Amino acid sequence: MAVTLPDAEAEQAALRVLARCDVLATISESADALTRVYLSPEHLRANQQVGEWMQAVGMRVWQDAVGNICGRYEGLQSDAPAILLGSHLDTVRNAGRYDGMLGVLSALEVVGYLHRQQQRLPVAIEVIGFADEEGTRFGITLLGSKGITGRWSADWLSKTDTEGISVAQAMENLDFDPTAIASARREVSDFCAYLELHIEQGPCLEKADLALGVVTAINGARRLNCRFIGSAGHAGTVPMGQRQDALAGAAQWIGAVERLTTCYGEHLVATVGTLSCSPGAVNVIAGEVVLTLDIRGPQDSHVDQLLVSLLAQAQVIAARRGLIFSSEEFYRISATECDAVLRQRINASIDRVQGSSLALPSGAGHDATAVAECWPVGMLFVRCKGGVSHHPDESVTRRDIAMAIQAYLETVLAWRRV
Repeated sequence: MAVTLPDAEAEQAALRVLARCDVLATISESADALTRVYLSPEHLRANQQVGEWMQAVGMRVWQDAVGNICGRYEGLQSDAPAILLGSHLDTVRNAGRYDGMLGVLSALEVVGYLHRQQQRLPVAIEVIGFADEEGTRFGITLLGSKGITGRWSADWLSKTDTEGISVAQAMENLDFDPTAIASARREVSDFCAYLELHIEQGPCLEKADLALGVVTAINGARRLNCRFIGSAGHAGTVPMGQRQDALAGAAQWIGAVERLTTCYGEHLVATVGTLSCSPGAVNVIAGEVVLTLDIRGPQDSHVDQLLVSLLAQAQVIAARRGLIFSSEEFYRISATECDAVLRQRINASIDRVQGSSLALPSGAGHDATAVAECWPVGMLFVRCKGGVSHHPDESVTRRDIAMAIQAYLETVLAWRRV
C-alpha cells in the first residue's frame, strides 16, 4: 500500500524542513556558534519565526505564559481534543541545528499537508515549540513542557543564571508575568496524545542501516558523587604492599563499572564522567579521590539493581585496600515508558514507509518525559550521522527526513479512524 505523502512531495517537505533549520540556526547569541537559551532575545525571535510558519499552514498561534510557541489546527469540531506534536527550540551552547528544531518543523509539515488538502480530523492538532528543554541558562530542564503540565516548582523563579539574573527577572525583562505561570497549564482533557519526532542522538539506527525507529522508553537516570579516602604518602618511600592508594582503588572500581554494566545488557549504561585527586602531586600517593557516577536505563528496576551492585563492588574494593568509600545521590529521574498504543501506531507507520522498524530506548531526556505525567506519549527517532548530537557536526539526510515526515503523517492520520 502506498504511503499518503508521495515520495516527491515528501522530498520537498524535507527540503523545507532543512532550510528552516538553517534559518533557525542563524538566530543565535553569537555568529560563530549556535546558542539559543531560555528568555533571551533569540528565544523570542525564534518563536516569532516559527509562529509565522504556523500561521502559513492555517494554525491559530499564541505564545503562552512560560514562553512556549503554540499553534492549533482545528478538528472537525472546534472543541475537539488535540494530538500534541512538537519538541524544543532552545539549544545547548555550540549546538547542532537539528536537536529539537527538527521535531517542531516536521510537525508543521504534517499540518501543512492537511491544510493543503483541506482536511480536518476528528481531533485537532496542536504543535508546540517548547521554550526550554535543555536547561542551558538556569540549570533547570524541561521548563517549557513542565509549564503545560502545571509542574512548575515555585522556587524556580529565584534560580539565577551565571550573571545573577533570576528566572523571574528574565521573564520581566521580556514582558512575561512571573505571577501568570499557572495560566500555561493545560487541562488533561485538552490532549489525547503527544508525539515527538527527534534525532536519535546515538548510533543504533545507523548501525542497523535504518532511517527510522520507534522509541520504547526514555531512560531513567541516577547520578552520584562518590569518594574514596585512603592515606596520602611519599611516592618513593611507601612500599607498594603498604599503601592506601585512593586512586588505585578508584581506578579498579572504574574498570568494574564498565565490566559489570556490560553484563546487564546493551540498554543499561554507566559512566564515570569526572575524577579529582588530592593532593594531586606527581610524587604523592593519592589520599582522596572524588568522582561521579551516571547510570541510565529504560527500566527503573534494572537501573536500581545495577546501582546496588556497583556500590557494593566499590565497598569490596575499598575494604581490600584499606580505603573508605562513600556516595551521595544528587540527581534521580524515573524512566518514562512510551504508550503501548502509540508505539504500535508509530511502528506500523515506520513499517509502511521503510519496510521494517527498530525499537530502541532513548538514552537522552526529552520533553516527552514531562508531558508523560499528564498524557500518553510516543516518540519517533530519525538517524543522525555518527550518532553525533549537542555539537555543530549534527547531520541528517534529506531522504531520512522525507521518510520521517511520511511516517509522522501516517501516525497522525490513524486518528481518522478514532
